[in-house]
Amino acid sequence: MTTSSENMDAAFQAFLKAHPVFESTGQLDDLRHTDYGRLDRLGQIFLDYTGGGLYADSQVRNFLEILDGGVFGNPHSDSPASLATTELVERARSAVLDFFNAPEDEYLAIFTPNATGAIKLVGEAYPFAEGNRYLLSFDNHNSINGVREFARSAGADVTYVPVIPPDLRLDEERLKSELDRPHEGGHNLFAYPSQSNFSGVQHSMEWVSYAQDRGWDVLLDCAAFAPSNRLDLAKVLPDFVPLSFYKIFGYPTGVGCLLTRKTALAKLVRPWFDGGTITIASVQAERHFLAEGEQAFEEGTFNYLNIPAVEIGLKHIRSVGIDIIHDRVSTLTAWLLENLLALRHSNGAPVLRVYGPTDMEARGGTVTVNFYDPKDVLIDHRRIDELAGRANISLRTGCFCNPGADEMARGLTEEDMAMAFEDSERMTFEQFLAVLEDREEKSAGAVRISMGLATNFADVYRFWEFARSFIDQTAGEV
Repeated sequence: MTTSSENMDAAFQAFLKAHPVFESTGQLDDLRHTDYGRLDRLGQIFLDYTGGGLYADSQVRNFLEILDGGVFGNPHSDSPASLATTELVERARSAVLDFFNAPEDEYLAIFTPNATGAIKLVGEAYPFAEGNRYLLSFDNHNSINGVREFARSAGADVTYVPVIPPDLRLDEERLKSELDRPHEGGHNLFAYPSQSNFSGVQHSMEWVSYAQDRGWDVLLDCAAFAPSNRLDLAKVLPDFVPLSFYKIFGYPTGVGCLLTRKTALAKLVRPWFDGGTITIASVQAERHFLAEGEQAFEEGTFNYLNIPAVEIGLKHIRSVGIDIIHDRVSTLTAWLLENLLALRHSNGAPVLRVYGPTDMEARGGTVTVNFYDPKDVLIDHRRIDELAGRANISLRTGCFCNPGADEMARGLTEEDMAMAFEDSERMTFEQFLAVLEDREEKSAGAVRISMGLATNFADVYRFWEFARSFIDQTAGEV
């Protein structure tokens, strides 16, 4: 009788034969031992890279050396300690622009708490007015959805472009139709993700120039795309790009970035000011002068002691190679998709359903599924999460702050969603799920598995073994 280890070894050899490019990513296996060894030491299987990346041990050591080797003060001063901080912050800012190949004569890097903070900067300052347009896709993070409240309060038109099941790609005909009719003479903002944080779909970046040629400013959410794909801003020139660095290299949290074209930034109208965004202000005259460039948008005292860790993280990713990370993630995702889809109950019914593309054409390393029993009864995603935790598997369940893609993926209609909001009283997420599950047993949650820099074949194989354990189990038994 063969052991589980022997079965995994055999599967790995077959995997290498089907995906020979994986062997060129072997340095990541070495890095797994030297910089991410805590995973194996603690017996952890981490498959939530879309939620947040993992930091390397060397990043932490290098950062501690910086803190141990200097005296750093609040940068809003000219003292020696403050100037030391300013130098590190500006080095990090230059490193960000360089990493994403953003022309320094065209782009600025504004530090924010996270991608959401970057999106909010745009949303609250974009000059929406009566008749202006805000166009966005069903497939967006809630931070992008939230900008609609700024648009609506200013009297602008808000339009959603749907995604089409089962692959959940944008309805191109509808998108072209909307982009072809901007508000002439007004302001038009188009927002979409380069990679879905729900399905892993990679929406074409060609829409950036198509929209700009027709008078739109483009907010391209790259938070899920950047960790394992090359983002070259000299080739693609979106007006606003929000990022969270912890999703790319794990540490630091609490620091994000808005990469913005200077011409687009000049259109924004700040709705308020604070101590960090002005040159002078007067109480008696009730006047103020905003600072120029990025300083006008970096609110208060930013996270200056963590920002130097951004440069360290970017150097780490550069030393590994973003293309190697991409190849590693793509091959492991391809194997996992193929083998998950092959799982069948004894009666031939599928063990799970994948939401989004089932091949690797224009998709990233995020795989979202739901489990079903032999009679096609949904197994509660919360129970899957609990059982995965017992197996030391870290994944993500819920709707991942992406309700549009989530609703379309599982056939939730406008009527379904309206019923969930019939009661004006604020409901909990559990109550929200109960309303939908009472309606034709529909679900508002799923299971998301995502691969990243430190993922190896053993991780995805062990998740597949976990998924296989649901063969022939009824929902009640689970």
